[in-house]
Amino acid sequence: MTMSEVSAVNRKLSGRMLNKLWGVDAKHALYHKDGCWYNNLKRFPGALFDPRGYVVFETEDDYLKSIHVRVTQETNVAHGISCMPGYKRIE
Repeated sequence: MTMSEVSAVNRKLSGRMLNKLWGVDAKHALYHKDGCWYNNLKRFPGALFDPRGYVVFETEDDYLKSIHVRVTQETNVAHGISCMPGYKRIE
């Protein structure tokens, strides 16, 4: 697959699509290609996705108190969700 083909696939991915495809069943699902920046989760359980996996937050409290996530006007995960405990990699 060429880089432009990979880029085209990444543009089509969404949290909603991966949530359904991977059977996560989150009430709010967000996607980012690098796993570092997201809008804020509003409904729980909520999940953050990247192209290779996801992390689920069962409650808003789990999300807001996570030491790996900085929630302000948006959600920032400094080293990406793949570095977080609880990250589920999809092969």
